Amino acid sequence: QVRLVESGGDLVQPGGSLRLVCSTSGSLTSPLTMAWYRQTPGKERELVAQMTIRTKATDYSDSVRGRFTIYRDNTEKTLYLEMSSLKPDDTAVYYCNARFMPFGPLVWGQGIQVTVSS
Repeated sequence: QVRLVESGGDLVQPGGSLRLVCSTSGSLTSPLTMAWYRQTPGKERELVAQMTIRTKATDYSDSVRGRFTIYRDNTEKTLYLEMSSLKPDDTAVYYCNARFMPFGPLVWGQGIQVTVSS
């Protein structure tokens, strides 16, 4: 069974940086796509950044473009989200997901808290 586990969440000051890590286990094949989402209480989960694994094409939400970078280490089967110039509005629970088959289900991690506050 495929499992995703996020790590790297923390409390950071505005303007600071943080790197989130999403580790994959239980998969014999590379995913087609992977993404980072985030969610705050009372709001829907929103897309932060996504990557097509084969082409390494990436896309970002307007709110994080230029500040966040998504990338993957294929050898380690690990997805990263490098976050810089963090703002209080970036405070959320961050989730990674992966899709392994066209039109197949998304596999989600359990989420990790990121808090940006002075």
